[in-house]
Amino acid sequence: MPVCSMTGFARKNLDFSIGENHFSGFWEIKSVNGKSLDFKIKLPPVLEGLSRVLKDEAAKYFNRGNISIFLDLKSESDKSQPHINENLLQALVQKSAEIYEKQPDIFSKPQPAALFSCFGVIEQPLENWDEDLLQKLSGKLAEEFELACREMLDFREQEGAKISKALVDIIGKINILTMKVEKIAETIPSLMREKLQKQLAEWKDAASGISEERIAQELVLYVTRADIREEVDRLKAHVQNFLSLLESGQTVGRKLDFLCQELNREANTTCSKSCDVALTNCGMELKALIEQLREQVQNIE
Repeated sequence: MPVCSMTGFARKNLDFSIGENHFSGFWEIKSVNGKSLDFKIKLPPVLEGLSRVLKDEAAKYFNRGNISIFLDLKSESDKSQPHINENLLQALVQKSAEIYEKQPDIFSKPQPAALFSCFGVIEQPLENWDEDLLQKLSGKLAEEFELACREMLDFREQEGAKISKALVDIIGKINILTMKVEKIAETIPSLMREKLQKQLAEWKDAASGISEERIAQELVLYVTRADIREEVDRLKAHVQNFLSLLESGQTVGRKLDFLCQELNREANTTCSKSCDVALTNCGMELKALIEQLREQVQNIE
């Protein structure tokens, strides 16, 4: 399975008949980033029982993301006009007017369009369908929804391919910088020894009471603290692991996010241990690239 983005969209138009009843409309599915797989489903009240089926079907195609599912369905065989619930509408009008009269400075004047959009004011004549029709309709809608899921999966895979390309480009730059850090790190011990020797020569009188052995110990400790070879080795390992995960064909978003944290940890340690301007600059560039990497990874399933 290729790398998938968590951002996706699909619309599947509906146009079918069941017996003498003709239906039209569309399924619409949208998805955005999310830590887990979450759903927001909007269906006609009479079809709310489909929600569980839709979640199970979508879970076959998607592992992460906030997914919004919307069904627009019309029965063209039913020639009757939508019914307005007069009792509910009058109650809303009266209550809205009372609230506006009490606090006109806070609330705007009630608008008819807003009242008609309230749930239950306009009733579609769908509740008159019998159980057999509902069962057949639910089955057909589930089939069409599966096609919409496949369409959105294609969309997410196409987006994932673009993200994957961007990730490979960024991780390549990180690898080049890591090699540069490694070369600079190789020169650090000798530079530090030189620097310390000059300092010791300047402090010769003050350090006259310090033994050569103690000076050697301090020198070793000083050099060890500035040694970043382990950090470089871990950076190289994380880069290779990152590329391997991208090519694994698995759902790797969480793992890549963890690797970004580890890469950032090593970059921070490199900066904190640095005693060289060039090394510090490389560390800062690494941190900037890792942040770019992390931003892209946040979009991966």
